[in-house]
Amino acid sequence: MSGLNLYIVKCAELSYHTGVAADLDIRPWQHNNDNSRCSYTYSRRPVDIVFIDHFANPIQVIDAEKQVKGWYRAKKEALVAGRFDLLKELARCKNIALHENQIRQ
Repeated sequence: MSGLNLYIVKCAELSYHTGVAADLDIRPWQHNNDNSRCSYTYSRRPVDIVFIDHFANPIQVIDAEKQVKGWYRAKKEALVAGRFDLLKELARCKNIALHENQIRQ
């Protein structure tokens, strides 16, 4: 199957890392074995893939990666759990809080 995958790994210290990869047989190994000390996952090993979504269009997968990277933890956890029904509600809760905070300033 050609295309790219959006993936989320859960790190040993329970944070999430979102990325894009063509080959998900290799990418988790790279996260767990790469010697690049500046990579996010280097000091948070081991990591395990907890979410995968396949995209045929490279632009769409990059857009999705940027979107998910901007989400806060609860929304990422809903995605990982397959609770797609919660995504709009979690976005609305954040937007209401942001809006109310802007009014107070």
